[in-house]
Amino acid sequence: MGILNTLLRAVTWWYGQTINTQIHTWRKGIRVGEDNQGNVFYRNADDSRRWVIFNGEVEASRIDPDWHGWLHRTWNEPPTDKPMAHKPWEKPHQENLTGTVLAYAPAGSIRKPHPVQRSDYEAWSPE
Repeated sequence: MGILNTLLRAVTWWYGQTINTQIHTWRKGIRVGEDNQGNVFYRNADDSRRWVIFNGEVEASRIDPDWHGWLHRTWNEPPTDKPMAHKPWEKPHQENLTGTVLAYAPAGSIRKPHPVQRSDYEAWSPE
């Protein structure tokens, strides 16, 4: 790890866990489990705190709904102990794609490489 990465970890959180979080996790964290993206979930001894160490980009929408419920105490059992029952019609979890090239763009959007010409819209112009 380069000196710049070490400095960034010391003062920022969006490049991964900070040094203080890493030390706290080593000292007090009890590993509870890991999701399919490699995010690791922890709690302290009396279960008064729960947290996640992200594998890669720190983005809350990267947490699966099963683990999100555990983190926010919607249920007490982690998905590793009591897996949630999923319906066959449920789609797999997808992170928030806003601001990326994969974000949704409607048919007439200028973000599309070849926007569709629309006949149901007429631009307003002042008279």
